Amino acid sequence: MDKFWKQFRSGTDIRGVAVDGVAGEPLNLTDETVAKMAAAFLLWLSQRTGKAVTELKVAVGHDSRISAERIRKAVVASMVSRGAQVLNCGLSSTPSMFMITLDKECDGSIQLTASHHPYHRNGLKFFTPSGGLDGCDIEAILGFCDADTLPVVCEGGKVENIDYMKEYAAHLRKIICDGIQAEDYDKPLKGLHIVVDAGNGAGGFYAYDVLQPLGADISGSVFLEPDGMFPNHIPNPEDKDAMASICGAVLQSHADLGVIFDTDVDRGGAVDSFGAEINRNRLVALASVIALEDCPGGTVVTDSTTSAGLKTFIEGTLGGVHYRYRRGYRNVINRAIELNEQGIDCPLAIETSGHAALRENYFLDDGAYLCTKIIIKMAQLRAEGKTLAELTAALEEPREESELRFKIKAEDFREYGEKVLVDLQTYAEAQEDWLIADDNREGLRVSFDREQGWFLLRLSVHDPIMPLNLESMKEGGCREIAVRLYGFLKGCDQLDLTAMERYIG
Repeated sequence: MDKFWKQFRSGTDIRGVAVDGVAGEPLNLTDETVAKMAAAFLLWLSQRTGKAVTELKVAVGHDSRISAERIRKAVVASMVSRGAQVLNCGLSSTPSMFMITLDKECDGSIQLTASHHPYHRNGLKFFTPSGGLDGCDIEAILGFCDADTLPVVCEGGKVENIDYMKEYAAHLRKIICDGIQAEDYDKPLKGLHIVVDAGNGAGGFYAYDVLQPLGADISGSVFLEPDGMFPNHIPNPEDKDAMASICGAVLQSHADLGVIFDTDVDRGGAVDSFGAEINRNRLVALASVIALEDCPGGTVVTDSTTSAGLKTFIEGTLGGVHYRYRRGYRNVINRAIELNEQGIDCPLAIETSGHAALRENYFLDDGAYLCTKIIIKMAQLRAEGKTLAELTAALEEPREESELRFKIKAEDFREYGEKVLVDLQTYAEAQEDWLIADDNREGLRVSFDREQGWFLLRLSVHDPIMPLNLESMKEGGCREIAVRLYGFLKGCDQLDLTAMERYIG
């Protein structure tokens, strides 16, 4: 494939630059380019379903980015000109664009989003009724573009405008009503104060169309209005400024709970009434409590960077099984699906980034669904005089944690990175007190008793980068572990260790 088309692949999505004017990032998601991508998706769908392109029905939605309308027009026009039926959904959450394939019997859907990335970027995310596409599917679609193998232009296509988000919000409201079973069935959130931080993305609907109609007080919610320049903070539950924003909103309004979403609402996080974050490992712990209630002894699949305390919590406190897997939400979700197919009871796949997919919800990573489950649990606990914090009180969290990233200078970065990991394992095996994890499935994870912590060195899936995660239960422990690891890494001449050297001083 030509490098022009290769540049757009970003894991299981297509992403690029959609707004001109940012230094060093020329516009590449032109109208012509995205029109070809949309046409190539039709061809891919046609081959997958066995239907003619003119028989296909595809939904199109977008988040709040300033380039959304331009790209939407090009995508819709391209598909209509090839005879397809298009449902034009307007501002939408990414999870809703999967659900519409089931509710409206669509052959596929396209969401225009670049998640939490800056305002000038955008992309295309694809779904079928079976779920999101994998990396090999994205390669096939881009391969059609590269070969200029596209469906012919013909008549007969049509577009229908539809406000599917109203139906999706009603779906979430019903889940809450059924889950809480309040005396006032239609107002189960009456008496609860819940604030939402949508970060000016697509998540404002959750306050106006889900919580408020059910009786919740949403006063104090912030940044609900869509604004594709994201003027207040990056819509990203992993971002410190974003979490500070929702924490502040909860404390200022004396709310019972705060929820926060990324731009397209496939990730979420929460804050309790004390302003304490329910995020990263604590979010995984809370989701595990909820998922394992009806699945005793079940398996929870997470990414590889989760804490040692989380494993103890899932297995020791909850009686479940913790299965660490490779980073990347599709990797985690696909592995959970595979485990269930093998007869292993696995109700939850979740990354510390906030991507959470429950089996009961088609293994769809949906921030709004996750927050819905948390709100149901909070209401149930409130009726018993209990709090969310009590559910995860046994979770032991690290005193320190850090992430460093090392650029690989070698031309074949993957071969070099894999060699570093092989050599590091040999080195670690020769050290008396380096404890290699026997349950790790990405990179090399080593624990240390004296430093009360661990490191994980892995190779990035797509980029010439080796991320290093450090965690310790004692002050200064991460630096001590880093110093010990540096004894090996300083011999890796094709790694840029500037970040490590700065970290250890």
